[in-house]
Amino acid sequence: MLRANRIPGKYMGPIIDRQWKRWTAVAGAMLLASCGDSGGSNAGVPDPILQIMHKSNYQSSTWSMRVIDLDSGKLIYDLNPDAQLLIGSVRKLFSVGSALIQLGAQYQFVTPVYRQGAVDASGILNGNLVLVASGDLTMGGRDNPDGTIAISTFDHNEANSLRNAILTTPDPLAGYNALAQQVAAAGIRTINGDVVIDDRLFEPFDFRSEFKVRPIFVNDDVIDVTLNPSAAGTVMPFDWRPKSAAFSVQSTLSTGSAASDLEIKLEPAPPTCFGTPGCAGEISGNVPADYVPALTKSWPVIRTFRVTDPSSYARTVFIEALARAGVKVTATPVASNPVQLLPAKGSYSSSTQVAQLTSQSYAQIARYVMKVSYNIGADTSLMLYGLAASGATTMTGALAAEQAELSSTFGIAPSQYHFVDGSGGDDTTATSSAVISLLKGMSTQSVFSSYRDSLPTLGVDGTLANTTNFESDSTLAGARGQVHAKTGTFVGADASAPSGMILKGHSLAGYIDTKSGHRLAFVVTVNNVPMSSLDDVISVFQDEGTISAQLWNLQ
Repeated sequence: MLRANRIPGKYMGPIIDRQWKRWTAVAGAMLLASCGDSGGSNAGVPDPILQIMHKSNYQSSTWSMRVIDLDSGKLIYDLNPDAQLLIGSVRKLFSVGSALIQLGAQYQFVTPVYRQGAVDASGILNGNLVLVASGDLTMGGRDNPDGTIAISTFDHNEANSLRNAILTTPDPLAGYNALAQQVAAAGIRTINGDVVIDDRLFEPFDFRSEFKVRPIFVNDDVIDVTLNPSAAGTVMPFDWRPKSAAFSVQSTLSTGSAASDLEIKLEPAPPTCFGTPGCAGEISGNVPADYVPALTKSWPVIRTFRVTDPSSYARTVFIEALARAGVKVTATPVASNPVQLLPAKGSYSSSTQVAQLTSQSYAQIARYVMKVSYNIGADTSLMLYGLAASGATTMTGALAAEQAELSSTFGIAPSQYHFVDGSGGDDTTATSSAVISLLKGMSTQSVFSSYRDSLPTLGVDGTLANTTNFESDSTLAGARGQVHAKTGTFVGADASAPSGMILKGHSLAGYIDTKSGHRLAFVVTVNNVPMSSLDDVISVFQDEGTISAQLWNLQ
């Protein structure tokens, strides 16, 4: 799968496709996030793997690899295991693993709605309605009928970076509609007061300088725009979801001649008008008449606007859901979330609860976060872990709680890693020894099957779906479906490179069920790879996939 991450900690500004060559590495297609720097012996590493590591494009690069047999405990390969490596999204192995242990695979988020005041005989609530955010990442917006969470091969959370996506089919507002219907079923016909989102579960935290994440979500905090082809010289048809007065979309994007340049601009980026009437985004630019959409090779093309005030947006969405359910709200639908109306934190009475939404299991949520490498989901998982483990309500507190567990449960010293969030932003580092200690420790936990199943599968799904070059060798083709691993890519600026970027590192870590019937834990990382285009990043991704297939082929 093509997958991308922004330059950690830096907002990229307006998304303009003609800028792709300059900053596409932040998106790093087919990937997730990781990097490194190390040195050491390659003794014992098989020739087929060394041949990959010694390719000409890796002449100035450094490799690290550590592999153990989980059945026997035997250390199989150990190349540069103690160097600090930039691991990017491989960091999610830690944060989501800790959350799975602390919350449990079957844990479900419960999002309640309370009334403040009495309901009279005619169904009028003389008071406010409060939705208490629980940190539920999907709020029913990705629920499949079979109880699973819908996952797309190319997730909309990376649509702008990757220049396209495939939208999942469930209604993004399903959870809000369900809550509204329960409110109506409780006998409330009119709310003579306001609707408030209680978002105090944890302190808001910054996400990559884009916005402050809160424990309430609608459509993963993005608004999806769908673009369809048109005749040359005409404005392209477009649509967006979710539909809400909280945010609308306008577009002058048109189809030009086949010789014209591709330019799709979203403004403002990001929007900051949420909670005010008339909040809107605009799409402009040009699409060549013969344009073939990225990734999918077919229309439509997807772009997204960031929801920068999740609570105010969710408030409007909930008021509109109430209206659809036949519940009138006298308050202005589009306004800032009125947190000043909230009661003391934790003072709600069960007798005043009028609705609740129960999520799918955390095992399903973990699967979503890991398969598509959902950065906000991993950061929120760390926050929820910290809250459950120690009552921490800040990112700093959650990181401290996690550090204590990594030391006590997995024997991983703080000197072996540096984490700044739960998803792998900024200078996230870890040694290969630390990664293997985690993977080995997780294999003994009761949640291991859910943990392993959450990881992308080589040649099958998630960010490893399109990693199939290894299948050109018939002796390795059987590795398909036998490698469950997290990917990671970190690309940074390099003024001396033709592309202006360098692949600082790429990593792959997880589990392999080998041809000979053993189960391995492995991590492989390469650092400082020159790149002239996105194809160079994809090539590294395929090389590491092939290395994992070589490990599967061990006798």
